Amino acid sequence: MTQKCFDPRVLTGISSTFFHSKYSQENPKVFRENSKVSRGRAKVRSSADYWIFTLNFCFKKTFHLLTGTTEVFVPQCPNIPLAERVDCFPDAGASKLQCEQRGCCWNPLDERNVPWCFFPTNHGYTVESVEQPNPYEMKAQLKRMPSPSLFGADIQELSFHAEMQSNNRLRFKIYDAHKQRFEVPHEHINSLNSDPSSPISNTLEVTNKPFGLTVRRKENQKVLFDTTMAPLVFADQYLQLSAKLPSHNIYGLGEHVHRQYRHDTNWKTWPIFTRDAFPNGGTHNLYGHYPFFLCLEDESGKSFGVFLMNSNAMEVTLQPAPAVTYRTIGGVLDFFVLFGDTPEQVVQEFLVLIGRPVIPPYWSLGFQLSRWDYGSLSEVKKTVERNRAVALPYDIQYTDIDYMEDKKDFTYDKAKFSELPQFADYLHEKGQRYILILDPAIATSKRVGNTAYGSYDRGTEKNAWVTDSDGKTPLLGEVWPGETVFPDYTSQNCIDWWVDEYERFSREIKHDALWIDMNEVANFKKGSNKGCADNKLNYPPYTPKILDEVMYSKTLCMDAKQAWGNHYDVHSLYGYSMVLATEKALQRVFGGNRTLMLTRSSFPGVGKYSGHWLGDNAANWNDIKWAIPGMLEFGLFGVPYIGADICGFFDDSSEELCRRWMQVGAFYPFSRNHNAQGYKPQDPAVFGPDSTLVASSKHYLRIRYTLLPYLYTLFYKAHTTGETVVRPVMHEFYSDSATWTVDRQFLWGKHLLITPVLDPGMDTVRAYIPDAVWYDYETMEKLTHRRNHVDMYLPADKLGLHIRGGAILPTQRPDVTTTYSRRNPMGLIVALDDNNQAAGELFWDDGDSRGIVRQDHGLLVTHTGYSDPNNLKFDNIIVLGVPHPPMSVSVTHVNTGTTGNSTTTVLSLQGLSLTLGETYLVQWELVAEEYQRFDCYPEENADEAKCKARGCTWKPSTIERVPWCFYPKDYGYSVTRTDQTNSGMTVDITRNKKHRSNGRPESPDIDTLRVEIRYHSSDMLQFKIWDPTTDRYEVPVPLSLPTAPETNESKRLYKVHVTDSPFGIQVIRKSTGTKIWDSSVPGFTFSDMFIQVSTRLSSEYVYGFGETEHPTYKHNFNYHTWGMFSKDQPPGYKMNCYGVHPFYMGLETTADAHGVLLLNSNAMDVTFQPTPALTYRTLGGILDFYMVLGPTPEMVVQEYTALIGRPVLPAYWSLGFQLCRYGYANDQEIADLYRDMREAGIPYVSFQTNTFFHMTQCWCCTHTSYPIKFRYVCLLFFFLSTKLYSMGNCTQTELIPTDHVLQYDSVEYVHKIQLDKTRYWDEILLFKSLLCVVLIPVCFKCHLLQDVQYADIDYMDRQLDFVLDPEFNGLPTLVDRMRGEGMRFIFILDPAISGNETSYYPAFERGKAADVFIKWPKNISDEIVWGKVWPDYPNVTVDNSLDWETQVEKFRAYTAFPDFFRTTTAAWWKQEIQDFYNKTTKFDGIWIDMNEPASFVHGTVGGKCLGNPLLENPPYMPPLESKHLGLNHKTLCMNSEQILSDGKKVRHYDVHNLYGWSHTKPTYDALLDVTGKRGIVVTRSTYPSSGKWAGHWLGDNFSSWDQLFKSIIGMMEFSLFGIPYTGADICGFFNTAQYEMCLRWMQLGAFYPYSRNHNGLGNPRQDPVAWNSTFSEASRDVLNIRYTLLPYLYTLMFEAHTKGSTVIRPLLHEFVTDKSTWEIYKQFLWGPTRASAAFFFFFFYYLIVIDVGVRGQVVTMPTPLNHINLHIRGGYIIPWQKPENNTHHSRRNPLGLIVALSDSGTAQGSLFWDDGEGIGK
Repeated sequence: MTQKCFDPRVLTGISSTFFHSKYSQENPKVFRENSKVSRGRAKVRSSADYWIFTLNFCFKKTFHLLTGTTEVFVPQCPNIPLAERVDCFPDAGASKLQCEQRGCCWNPLDERNVPWCFFPTNHGYTVESVEQPNPYEMKAQLKRMPSPSLFGADIQELSFHAEMQSNNRLRFKIYDAHKQRFEVPHEHINSLNSDPSSPISNTLEVTNKPFGLTVRRKENQKVLFDTTMAPLVFADQYLQLSAKLPSHNIYGLGEHVHRQYRHDTNWKTWPIFTRDAFPNGGTHNLYGHYPFFLCLEDESGKSFGVFLMNSNAMEVTLQPAPAVTYRTIGGVLDFFVLFGDTPEQVVQEFLVLIGRPVIPPYWSLGFQLSRWDYGSLSEVKKTVERNRAVALPYDIQYTDIDYMEDKKDFTYDKAKFSELPQFADYLHEKGQRYILILDPAIATSKRVGNTAYGSYDRGTEKNAWVTDSDGKTPLLGEVWPGETVFPDYTSQNCIDWWVDEYERFSREIKHDALWIDMNEVANFKKGSNKGCADNKLNYPPYTPKILDEVMYSKTLCMDAKQAWGNHYDVHSLYGYSMVLATEKALQRVFGGNRTLMLTRSSFPGVGKYSGHWLGDNAANWNDIKWAIPGMLEFGLFGVPYIGADICGFFDDSSEELCRRWMQVGAFYPFSRNHNAQGYKPQDPAVFGPDSTLVASSKHYLRIRYTLLPYLYTLFYKAHTTGETVVRPVMHEFYSDSATWTVDRQFLWGKHLLITPVLDPGMDTVRAYIPDAVWYDYETMEKLTHRRNHVDMYLPADKLGLHIRGGAILPTQRPDVTTTYSRRNPMGLIVALDDNNQAAGELFWDDGDSRGIVRQDHGLLVTHTGYSDPNNLKFDNIIVLGVPHPPMSVSVTHVNTGTTGNSTTTVLSLQGLSLTLGETYLVQWELVAEEYQRFDCYPEENADEAKCKARGCTWKPSTIERVPWCFYPKDYGYSVTRTDQTNSGMTVDITRNKKHRSNGRPESPDIDTLRVEIRYHSSDMLQFKIWDPTTDRYEVPVPLSLPTAPETNESKRLYKVHVTDSPFGIQVIRKSTGTKIWDSSVPGFTFSDMFIQVSTRLSSEYVYGFGETEHPTYKHNFNYHTWGMFSKDQPPGYKMNCYGVHPFYMGLETTADAHGVLLLNSNAMDVTFQPTPALTYRTLGGILDFYMVLGPTPEMVVQEYTALIGRPVLPAYWSLGFQLCRYGYANDQEIADLYRDMREAGIPYVSFQTNTFFHMTQCWCCTHTSYPIKFRYVCLLFFFLSTKLYSMGNCTQTELIPTDHVLQYDSVEYVHKIQLDKTRYWDEILLFKSLLCVVLIPVCFKCHLLQDVQYADIDYMDRQLDFVLDPEFNGLPTLVDRMRGEGMRFIFILDPAISGNETSYYPAFERGKAADVFIKWPKNISDEIVWGKVWPDYPNVTVDNSLDWETQVEKFRAYTAFPDFFRTTTAAWWKQEIQDFYNKTTKFDGIWIDMNEPASFVHGTVGGKCLGNPLLENPPYMPPLESKHLGLNHKTLCMNSEQILSDGKKVRHYDVHNLYGWSHTKPTYDALLDVTGKRGIVVTRSTYPSSGKWAGHWLGDNFSSWDQLFKSIIGMMEFSLFGIPYTGADICGFFNTAQYEMCLRWMQLGAFYPYSRNHNGLGNPRQDPVAWNSTFSEASRDVLNIRYTLLPYLYTLMFEAHTKGSTVIRPLLHEFVTDKSTWEIYKQFLWGPTRASAAFFFFFFYYLIVIDVGVRGQVVTMPTPLNHINLHIRGGYIIPWQKPENNTHHSRRNPLGLIVALSDSGTAQGSLFWDDGEGIGK
């Protein structure tokens, strides 16, 4: 016996006994060889005893051989509840010895269900390494722990990969680390892209030893799926994973007969492996393979689903822990965990994964008749005629395999079915349809008359068959026609053959749809005609508890070969692959018609193409009951087109059973009466025309046909959103635990409850009435019971049918077929709920065509665009639940007035003739109500009819601008669920359907929304509202959010309340109790293309929103609406301009401030009303609000820029004065201007310390309006130094002794303060009480200061980017000279690239090669979306005398627009800029223009935008410039496709406003990379965060006085928006500048952060040297002040860059407690210290004088033409520097300080200094 331990056969035998299941019954070959026994039972036992003895002797050595260790394995047995034991011996014959030999724990009990042999804690795998490549993924390497094996061939090293594929889907996969194993090639799942938004760490936790994983719900960290309860087993042919679950509410798994919908968790094992078997109530496996279950966690409705994507034979055990154990015998463990807030949402997530179901043709929802073996076509026709004769609603007739010649596919019996080719026409004549059957198996025999069987012969030629294990020989089996081969639908050759055969056959036998059967795949032989080889595939080590417990029983050998792999792996995919092939065949034959497929075998994803019936049931009362759980389960599985064979397939049906089955079957989605060969006919008419069965069947089928519009709409919703059709009561009433087990009733959608009689001899049913208002469908009476069981009386001819309150059900007058009924008038049943509200939906199309419109439409008021050929009308409306007779009822057409009325107590409106697709208002008045006035009709031309058509209130008002059409007070959404955590809350809301849709038919309302509120920090929160069932566009602009939320409520400045009805969010500042946001007002609308939300505000002091020219800084609340949509539009009143900034700052009455950003990039508008309130309207995306709470205005901006990104720090030189014009004829004009500017002189003076001040024009100090007691100090331009600095050719002017000034103030000097080793500061001037500082440059005659010269598009050849015009060939040399003298050069680039060049144009050709240009969606065209901008055609002479439109048409080239979202575009753009820099001319900055993007044609060349026209002219148009011409006016088509950096495709409709934003960063990156220095980018189009990379000018303004103060408003707004480097075109771009205005503008513009004089083509020059010497000198004076203060301005820019502070600062930011400052917009500050007043219209201006003795008052200040008022605020220190003609020279001069003491005699300041252009310094 000792020697036998080393016998290889013995070791093999040990392995068999030790690891293999069912060895004693199935006798693996090695066992038979070693035991030398036959299948005799006694010998098997004796042999088993022998091997047990051997094992006992050899165990230690065997374990050493198998595990590589000499240690005896000692199981560590846990002390756990019995319910948590996981079976270590799932095969038969467990004993103590065998259990311990597996290294498991033995503890027998008196209960056989509980495993006696269970796993210890030291089996399984350990985690060797973990990596997390990104926040959404996790990878690990696993190594098997030393332990005995269960069934051998354990895989020692595994890989683990987990990822959050979406916010609601986690995938984790465990697979062999070194060898590829079979994985399901799912056509839909493999096409999905991940779109994660939640870090995986929020959901998944991995335990290292032993390996296990814990899946949690991220919102509350509840454990949902915990595999740490038992070890992972992963062998070659045995994979096991167990997981503990949070509840016993487990639904799904299949296909089996489950006698209850909710699973029994008392140690039930369900095998899963497709099988041709009878659904007779056993636990065996049936036709489909569905390793998916749904688990309802608790009364909250939160649920999750688990899908194991594995097609191998498996079993699933449910145990009372509760827990689940998977055992599969191949493949990999590929799990998907799907999270939902409701069971319905889990199904929707599952269908996103596997594919949403097909929408069947309308006719397929009609009743259907079939049987196996009518015997002849004449008998079929008799059946048809007798059912026609009783007027049974009946659409479809089938023939089963008896129509075939000898049951051969693609043939028909020419004797018994000779007229079959004409049979379809016979049915069509009466509006009926014909469906026939095909099986997969193909006979090998000849046809009748020994003629060739073409289908077999052609398939053989194509090698279309499944083969034996040799991969060559077709496997032979036997099915209905005798010996057969089996098509391999995983092979393309087979698919081609199948499609071809079906097409041939369809030409021979006309039919309407196809039924495929026997595709599990069924075989009447075991494996094949010659049996199956003895190997590990046909006899695996462990066989799941499948029917017969033999793998190849009634199917093919497992070692048969298919294209996808061994049949062992793909067996359960046979039906799935046949469906995919059949879909191709149906598309070939039926083309644009929808048709129908019905399959018996299925796999997740089949519902995308096919329906299913529940198989070959029997005529008994059990099967009628069990059909309901079966249907509900296939709803979970994504196959809503489902039903059972009505009246039973096998056996004869009694009249009572068939009658009751016809009643309930009338509400099966797939409603077919079908029975088998040899049994009595059971079609309704056979029971007699006067039978109760016929009467009852007709009655309920007529109800079915009446409600088909509703059923069809449910299928549409299933197809588009994944909603279930037949729905468990639990899905709607999950908070009621009594519904969790209801499975003898079911719902159609949300609103129709079906309660059938399912037992013999009964006329009373114990039914459950869920918690809602319910109306009896037939009596229209309201039920008195709810949330209770009732005894429902249902006599022989009745079934329980109830409508839920809140529903609007579309109906249609029924007929005997859908062909006829679809021509009949339609109606509505309106069932009011507890709130007297109701809502519903209708989808309507031709019912037959593929490619349906993917939009659902609210009843009555919306319209798909489909025009019904039957001119359908709604002729009746029935309203249930009206409490008492209404005062009046009217039905009003929007355009025609009243068409009918009623005053009866029953609200039943008849004979209305309301046209389908038109808009009507049905209203009745019970009680007058008061409503808040939020505008319900913001469009023009509102009238009473239009208003009421939207369900709104019409009431004229005498107050100007008050809306006459306004929302009812409860219009909006209501809260259905709220989950709160310490970091925020999640809220589900549902649209109040009492008020119908939003009145825009093309933009259907979204009924259910998710709200997420996040407490990001103590001063910032976010609230986001979106559709959780649809992947809507979200703005791809990254924000800087805190890494962790603020969970400490005491630290938060705010608290948040959510109101229930109407839903609203209230944000309250805790310190004051002020509601700063309160959206609990009527009117909240969320539809596909129109979203509106209103909120009450804390005050009327709101600033921001842009980019639009505002006449005041504070918004006017008198019903003003401002559109936002980026456009090439010069500034004008209420004209939407270049950028979009949906951000505002609000001041509260307490002087606290807050800011709100709506992160939405669609076209939008905002309306202010005196409530005070604000309304947002946007045309897409979602609502994503961010609120910052200051509490000061300056802190608001700092917090906002921390969110969106701090502003860029511009190069020092870019703060100098800049010159540009559009219209330079050649480079000589630029050279001449440069010369003139250099030659213009100005007088400067320098003076010695403590000697003189220059008092020329010290106007403010000597004017009589200023009493000396105010102790003014007038500081003219000073250079305090111990020596005189020579600055050029200067002449000394009149000097006044210092003591003359000191009579007003005392001055102290501190000499030579050394700040560092290299730089000395000149004296610091200290003022005890500085009241007025007037800085007038004097002394030196120096050059006019200028730093930057521009070139507009004139420098380009024919306005081509990157191409130098011959007239500017000298420009590179001139630029080099200017740069050598300290000047800088900025050139312009537009995004549009010409595509019409006749010679090689690198920018276009390289861009085209890199595919960087915006194109149409590929399903429409692969062409570029061409526009026209500045570039001209080559070789043309532009005739400027022609009108503009003609010039564009004749002379402008086609241009392509780069898609700057793409990384490839950024690389291309950089290359073009690099080449221009290296090969053409050097530059220091880049000016990007026309990037809204602008186009001179509308949409595209030719004006025809492809795709959805609604994108160009949406249902609602904000008040935009030229809105009547559509969104594509002067830009691209909205359906143009852009591709984000992550590869996601988006519509230009959604990202149009981001074009300039996307253009900016690539330009900024290229500038830095190419020049190696900081430089500056100036962009025209901006969006929040653009300031991180660029500055902005206020656009193509006009030369007019009002533009001066409007430029201040614009700069202050862009300070709010985080773009401090901003300014207006000084002296104006358009029109001729007037002298005085331009001079005043030069004085004002000297204090713009971005100070540039720029004018347009055709206008006279307006640069400072274009006027006269007075103008030049005044310009020099004020620019000298600017250059003197550049160190201070640069420091402000640095603080903006690092802290987010404003540079141009409104006075209210520093003096917010002085409410007079809240409305000031004609003065501004540089930072906190300097005030400037601009001058317009008059020579004086009223202003607040800051700290000049007069405080908080308005005074008059004189403003002579050569003077500007500047004031320094006490308490601050300002750094300064002696100016030069440009910053290159001024930066070499000494620095100085101005110190202005506060009342307390103190001052502070800061200075940032670097090289001015370095990167990263």
